[in-house]
Amino acid sequence: MRTILITGPGGSGRTTVAAATALAAARRGTRTLLLGADRDDTLGAVLGVRTGPAPSTVEPRLTVWRPDPAQGFRDGLTALQDRAASALDLLGAARLDPEELTPLPGADELALLRALRGAALADGRDDHELLVVDLPAAPRALALLALPEELRRYLRRLLPPERQAARALRPVLGRLAGVPMPAEALYEAAARWDLELAAAEAVLADRNTVVRLVAEPGPAGADAVRSATLGLALRGLRTDLLVANRVLPEDTPADSWLTGPLTQQRKALEEWQDTYDVRTVAHLGRDPRGADDLAALAAPGVNPDVAPVEWPVTDRLAEDGVLVWHIPLPGAIRDELDLIRRGDELVVTAGPFRRIVPLPSALRRCTVAGAALREGVLAVRFTPDPRLWPQSR
Repeated sequence: MRTILITGPGGSGRTTVAAATALAAARRGTRTLLLGADRDDTLGAVLGVRTGPAPSTVEPRLTVWRPDPAQGFRDGLTALQDRAASALDLLGAARLDPEELTPLPGADELALLRALRGAALADGRDDHELLVVDLPAAPRALALLALPEELRRYLRRLLPPERQAARALRPVLGRLAGVPMPAEALYEAAARWDLELAAAEAVLADRNTVVRLVAEPGPAGADAVRSATLGLALRGLRTDLLVANRVLPEDTPADSWLTGPLTQQRKALEEWQDTYDVRTVAHLGRDPRGADDLAALAAPGVNPDVAPVEWPVTDRLAEDGVLVWHIPLPGAIRDELDLIRRGDELVVTAGPFRRIVPLPSALRRCTVAGAALREGVLAVRFTPDPRLWPQSR
């Protein structure tokens, strides 16, 4: 299954473009699932039909699903209470009824990740060929896309899998140490969470998954696109297209008040076309509503020619005595970059974004010798550590 994740600045029309993309694909004969993230039924407003937690068929070959984060939160917390029943009873804690539970901040993101994982890994049971996901606005979307990797890293630090080998010894160790050891249920829960997060992470890293940006061509849209592109690149996520939405007609009269916005639009489009694969969607002169309006937008289809994201390591030991790790960071600014080597990980900060990435195996036996940013690629130089690098005879 192919997956298109659609995001962009707030108010850029990303939900409309997501709906138009899914509808166009379905009408071309592709069995498509459109997944929404908003609690409000913005997808339904655009499509002209009601959507909800039960998948519904809008048109032949087009299914729309908007998961209910409140129900997912209630189900998850109820299951947690059931698993911890003995501990709660021992503490005399009163259990919460499902009817009184309301979702906490972050429940929307977790519900969408579960739905994304479930839809993409359905193994053909739902018979969909294309998954189109209407993500939140770009800042929230970038945090959401980083969530599986970050949470898995926290789990591995707090409950290292290798410690689970000593499960049978935990009661003895607890008596010797004088402190209680983690319960079996805690390790089982951590393993289950790690498995679910790994599945979501695999969907995002899949070669058939791409991120599609939507923005209005103009100064604000240009800044937002530059920031989103940098954040996605740092995560190693692929972008296939930049959809320039609500593009004004070029035949606007010279004395029209639209002349100023049209000039800004032309400038932004020229800059974007030098960097991105840009597709334009025309301004209809009204907010699109219903299938006819969405079809009139002529949203771009699936782009099969998206190159994979690579962070290659170049061997320059013979020439310069270094290995070079190339990290593509389009839009990065030199003064806003920071690197910290910590053990076998590299902490990379680019503008407002930060990621902790494990070093390739060859670089773990090296020390950082410097870095340079050229043409949107960060080149980090590593020299072999003589204490760890195999010595040639």
